Amino acid sequence: MARTVAHVIVDALKDLGVQHVFGVVGDALNPLTDAIRTTDGLTWVGCRHEEAAAFAAGAQSQLSGTLGVCMGTVGPGSVHLLNGLYDAAKSRTPVLAVCGQVPLAEIGSDYFQEVDNDLLFRDVAVYRATVTSPEQMPRMLESAVRAAISRQGVAVLTVPGDLGDQELSDDRPARFALDRPVSRPDDPAVAEAAELLNAASRVTLLVGRGARDARTEALRLADQLAAPMVLTLKAKEGFEDDNCFQVGQTGLIGNPAAAHALDSGDVLLMLGTDFPYRDWYPKGCKVVQIDKCEEHLGRRVPVDVGLAGDVGATLRALLPLLKGTADRAHLVDARERFAHWQEGQQRLADPGHERRWTGKLRAALDNRDHEIRPEALAAAVDRYADEDAVFTSDTGMATVWLSRFVTMRGSRRLIGSYNLGSMANAMPQALGAQLWAPDRQIVAFCGDGGLSMLLGDLITIHTYRLPVKLVVFDNRRLGMVKLEQEQAGLPEFGTELHNPDFAAVATALGLTGIRVTDPADLHDSVRRAFGTPGPVVLDMLTNPEEIAVPGKPNVAQGWGFAIAKVKEVLSSHED
Repeated sequence: MARTVAHVIVDALKDLGVQHVFGVVGDALNPLTDAIRTTDGLTWVGCRHEEAAAFAAGAQSQLSGTLGVCMGTVGPGSVHLLNGLYDAAKSRTPVLAVCGQVPLAEIGSDYFQEVDNDLLFRDVAVYRATVTSPEQMPRMLESAVRAAISRQGVAVLTVPGDLGDQELSDDRPARFALDRPVSRPDDPAVAEAAELLNAASRVTLLVGRGARDARTEALRLADQLAAPMVLTLKAKEGFEDDNCFQVGQTGLIGNPAAAHALDSGDVLLMLGTDFPYRDWYPKGCKVVQIDKCEEHLGRRVPVDVGLAGDVGATLRALLPLLKGTADRAHLVDARERFAHWQEGQQRLADPGHERRWTGKLRAALDNRDHEIRPEALAAAVDRYADEDAVFTSDTGMATVWLSRFVTMRGSRRLIGSYNLGSMANAMPQALGAQLWAPDRQIVAFCGDGGLSMLLGDLITIHTYRLPVKLVVFDNRRLGMVKLEQEQAGLPEFGTELHNPDFAAVATALGLTGIRVTDPADLHDSVRRAFGTPGPVVLDMLTNPEEIAVPGKPNVAQGWGFAIAKVKEVLSSHED
């Protein structure tokens, strides 16, 4: 008996090793979800919002390195996938979205809920197509999957509602041929890079996620060149632990040691990174960039030598050509600066730490006795979390505290919306991560604004009994926006959040809720949350006035912040 279009898709997903499909059921998806229902080894995960489904699928793809899958039904259901799919696209991770469509005969008639999916997903997808005949299968599915995996992006396959249960006249198994070759630059280009590096006196490395599989080669390189290693946020995983060359991150979430290491070098060597913030690149130095994506070369900073290829393979060709250096002053200086900065950060992580401000600014800038320092919360999570925990973080201040106080030691993993910068990603990514690794601890650093945006999918976590630990930095603010406004000299406006008791909400939804308002209860509460079976929402009331000073604060930022604080104090007195 010939299979239906729906069964061809579902059988192929199972053969590919896909274990979970995320989405919201409905109309055009009914043939597909029914095929999943009757297929062993493939589980339908019913979310409360398709955006959460797309984030969860993208999380599984980033963690596994394989295909993530989500589905959205006709019109609004598919539209809701869009933000999570943009996150997958910007993260360069393969995700297949199967979207419903109105019946074939109604396409183009402005039918109820009709949306042109091929147009809607034009910007986000490396492949998009609408199935209009059973005879197009499985060829069209093969093209979608190959495009997603080979181009590390999103593929969207649209299936009209009356097509999913139609049988194929010429049925055959899907074949994908997914071998991914490793490439490196030609020898003359490698030799040119070696010549430039050998002539340098102070080399600084900027290392990104694209170098994750080349840790051994990157450490050998840093040793030979006596080069400090500045990490992007996504390179914390894989390069932060047991690394005597790393000096942390740069950018707004970075530190002065990393900024100085970049600015004081005469050659910048970029490994597998497309770090986007041009203002944080050094000026007046030579630049060598290695990246497997040729279009990344030189698009952030002009490069003197661009090497298109796999980072590991390229470094294996480059290392024998390097002379090495006995002068380690550049590295030693960077590491000493980094250690000094870390000591200061650890003082901030002390729950009892008090700054010594005087006058009226103390009330505005100092911590209040009844509020918890976010630095202390992040440090406590780092202390008590498992050595193989998987962390997710919401965009904003939650990511800042994670980047500074959580170490990716052991086999810890880290994902977030670090390219798209979306709100509300941490909780649904944790959902997908827990299903991917049911025996590992999953810890989500949630902003209060982010968690409340997709709050409904706490029910999904309860439904599937997922033991995720959601740590809420409840400062009743859109904290990063507040900081942006104040640095620009503007008083805080529109950032205050009238939050519920998130622990009480969690309890009402069937999860364990723990609310903490006293710094003295910090460590016991974190231990309790991690030791409690099942899902936990740890609602921590943190100080909204805590700020994260960037690696290179400038006078304009400081002056703007001072002006903003004066305006806020005056406004408070008027009220």
